[in-house]
Amino acid sequence: MSSAVIVDVVRTPSGRGKPGGGLSDIAPATLLAGVLSELVSRNGLDPALVDDVITGCVTQSGEQAGNIGRIATLAAGFPESVPATTVDRQCGSSQQAAHFAAQGVLAGAYDIAIACGVESMSRTPMFSNTQGVDIYRPLTARYPDGFVQQGISAEVIAARWNLDRTTLDEFAARSHRLAAATAAAGGFADELVAAGTLTADETIRSATTVEGLAGLKPAFTDDAHRTRFPEIDWSITPGNSSPLTDGASAALIVSEEKANRLGLRARARFHSFAVVGDDPLLMLTAVVPATRKALQRVGLSIDDVDAYEVNEAFAPVPLVWQHELGADPDRLNPRGGAIALGHPLGASGVRILSTLVNHLEQTGGRYGLMTMCEAGGLANATIVERL
Repeated sequence: MSSAVIVDVVRTPSGRGKPGGGLSDIAPATLLAGVLSELVSRNGLDPALVDDVITGCVTQSGEQAGNIGRIATLAAGFPESVPATTVDRQCGSSQQAAHFAAQGVLAGAYDIAIACGVESMSRTPMFSNTQGVDIYRPLTARYPDGFVQQGISAEVIAARWNLDRTTLDEFAARSHRLAAATAAAGGFADELVAAGTLTADETIRSATTVEGLAGLKPAFTDDAHRTRFPEIDWSITPGNSSPLTDGASAALIVSEEKANRLGLRARARFHSFAVVGDDPLLMLTAVVPATRKALQRVGLSIDDVDAYEVNEAFAPVPLVWQHELGADPDRLNPRGGAIALGHPLGASGVRILSTLVNHLEQTGGRYGLMTMCEAGGLANATIVERL
């Protein structure tokens, strides 16, 4: 069977996902077109050779509607013959796009594919595609107590795993500290593609301290939820959650044979994939069984993996994952995570892949694992091997 390899993976800097943010003046299709153009240009690849462009995007309305992957591919100047599609696995959408692209290569359906993602949370706000619609009504009979938003889920798991406010804020401060140190050392340079005038992540706050975070108020508490969840201490704040973010990312995924024929350098190999469902109320804990499934499929233990990227949608998620897997905390999000680097929803999976591949190359690590919690109690996990 052919190997699916990563030839290159790039991302825009993370822009603050609100009016006035560094990427807020750029339409999302234009934002994605920029990374697609750079991806083929810097690898000297004729875009006509691309068999498919698979795009992750969560809020597919407004400027992100109408198969934004196809729109961006054409805007990037690719030939009209290159197809594109847009997928939604919630926060893991572009990680799922990478799975689909790599699996297409492994199946022999593709020689060359691009997995990418985009989200402009400043221009197409989160939940704007579901306003006024009760999308969960068909599930009332099965789940009579109803669902809660992800922030409440983060509060529930923090309470169940006895993660107090100080622990969460310490982890958040660590994220900013590690990301700021990596940025200062030029560690993100190989993955970043300037977008407009933005050349660096504007979500990193190098001056973040635990003391400063302690002054922030809980973001999700109200009387109804206090009654429903009396065990919660209400510790989730804007400071220990990922910020609203704009961004785009793209990965060039090729069969190893095709890469060799074209003289493209394979940087990493897809080693294992998993996608699972878990409790839709807890919602954020599926990263644990997804990781176990990905490891089991290739006979690796968590100690065999040199770096773990667990998306920091909220601080409890990687902390619960670390506890349940018995993982080395020093290998967890070693360059900071989404609390500092942002979470542009549909672009986050490939964004994390870019950071993971570069970290393995710069540190000499062999195996890297990434996993993301996704709305509805879903999670993807991916293991890559540096070449």
